[in-house]
Amino acid sequence: MAEHLDDHDLTILHPPFGLVLRVGDLTLRPLADADLAEYAALIRRPIFEDPDSPAVFPWYRADPETRVRNALAFQWRLRSEIEPDGWTLPFGVSAHGRLIGCQDMSASRFGERRVVSSGSWLTLDAHGKGYGKLMRQAMLVLAFDHLGALRAESLAAVGNGRSVAVSRGCGYVDNGTKVSTLPGPVHEEQRFLVTPESFRRPEVPLRIEGVTAELRAMLGAP
Repeated sequence: MAEHLDDHDLTILHPPFGLVLRVGDLTLRPLADADLAEYAALIRRPIFEDPDSPAVFPWYRADPETRVRNALAFQWRLRSEIEPDGWTLPFGVSAHGRLIGCQDMSASRFGERRVVSSGSWLTLDAHGKGYGKLMRQAMLVLAFDHLGALRAESLAAVGNGRSVAVSRGCGYVDNGTKVSTLPGPVHEEQRFLVTPESFRRPEVPLRIEGVTAELRAMLGAP
């Protein structure tokens, strides 16, 4: 019978599992199978103050059980698709040991383009505490300082004041608009970009662990 794999073994087999970002009260790390029960419970909870807002994610519009089933499949698929030509790192965000949201970072042909994009959400009861800005800042430090990104991009539905405030608080500038291509109601989106020079860094201590040569090779980091 095969021996049981511990967490250290899994970080060797799948280097993203070794990533840990700690900033202020928050800890960010890629979701592992042991986290998925808590993750499933989390995405059954309210995220949006106005469920009819254009800012509501298409996946969130499904009924809770369908939402959970699709979200778990999404997490497993992201792991299998990581390669230098394209990847997404889905970080679970915890405050004081409790999962409160997610922060994703994605790239296409990162080694050549050196550009990342991001998406994030918090449960409704975690809004208004500065967590959205802190988790984005942690992701940007990883991207710029540890992976060599030269540019980070984001977008928000026009009128989504919270998301816009997070982007501006991190130093993003406007980068034009586009009409959303996502399923659901058609709406206009504001695009943003930030560079290492314009990035506004967190004012609280930040520690990043797990950026190994194996991880960098997996992501195509220069």
